Amino acid sequence: MASTSQPLRGKRACKKIFWAVFPHACFILSLVIYAFLGALMFSHIEGNRKVNLSEEYRKFLQNLWYISRNLSDNMTENEEIFKEKIHALLNTAERDWFVNPKDIWTFFGSLFFCCTVFTTVGYGNTYPVTRIGKYLCMLYALFGIPLMFLVLTDMGDILATVLSKSYNEFRKIQSKILTSKLCSGSTCNKGDELISRAQSKVVINEPLTIMEVLKSQPGVKRKPVKYRNAEIFEMLIARENECTKPARTKSIERWSSCPELARGKTMSRVIKNFDKIGKQLEKFDVPIVLMVLVIFVYISCAAAILPNWETRLDFQEAFYFCFITLTTIGFGDTQLEHPKFFLFFSLYIIIGMEIVFIAFKLGQDRLIGLYKKVISFCGEKKMPSKKVYPK
Repeated sequence: MASTSQPLRGKRACKKIFWAVFPHACFILSLVIYAFLGALMFSHIEGNRKVNLSEEYRKFLQNLWYISRNLSDNMTENEEIFKEKIHALLNTAERDWFVNPKDIWTFFGSLFFCCTVFTTVGYGNTYPVTRIGKYLCMLYALFGIPLMFLVLTDMGDILATVLSKSYNEFRKIQSKILTSKLCSGSTCNKGDELISRAQSKVVINEPLTIMEVLKSQPGVKRKPVKYRNAEIFEMLIARENECTKPARTKSIERWSSCPELARGKTMSRVIKNFDKIGKQLEKFDVPIVLMVLVIFVYISCAAAILPNWETRLDFQEAFYFCFITLTTIGFGDTQLEHPKFFLFFSLYIIIGMEIVFIAFKLGQDRLIGLYKKVISFCGEKKMPSKKVYPK
């Protein structure tokens, strides 16, 4: 029986772990599928669009030819005037005149664009040009941004649990170290000896049997043997009924014997897991200085790795770029040469946005507490003092 029950317990444990992880995996998988579908859609619509040379483009080329011809004919022309003309002309140029859409809207380029849309970063380096692409971008963001925030909230619960447990364990270790330092060796040994003596004096009595309990009852002894035996028999039956109550294992067997009931119970547990999203994040409470330190270390690690393939960025520029990305500001002033490599940082971006989100939540709670203290303090100051009149 023990050999057959162990595999059953292992299967039940695996099922519990699977259904506990299922909501988190469901959200992440939905976001990945949503990003891939968006990449296929935008690469097809924006990448296959036709580039029509407009009249503005022809005027731009004509003016550029005139300026270059005047420069070659009149070499004595002032260099500052030439720079001003070129600068004014280049301001009228559009990027679409010199870029092939298929080079920008590849699958990985479109995937990078989709990530910047539903993460609300929006660098502005890549944007839809066609009317259909703009409408689809709005519709894509309308459903993608809530899904992204749902993933952030769900993963935020996991990070909040990990960080809070780590912080509590650190506090426990710190308290043990402090108590060991404050407690001298002699007093601690004496205290241990007193505890051991007190424990040695404690006598643990084994539980009495039903016959011993009944013999000790004076009311049972006074009755005749016939009535006393009947009462003992009734007590024994009552105790037997209590011992033979359906245990948890039998209920599990009942669930396993009826797949419909087992499936319904499992689904109810999964639904409860969905309802618990965001609960751990509300209970999260650690020092805000610790979260700022975690953000600094997290961004510094990426800033040290990013210049390995983005050669134009040093540590400071990479740190600035990562901060602007994780805070979803996304100015777009820093352009990446290899956005394909940065896509492998998608998990880094999601986790980093969650850490920043948790830090903002903590800062919000601290600000609310500060406002409450200030308002209560001002209210106490402005309360009129009670005047005591003489009788």
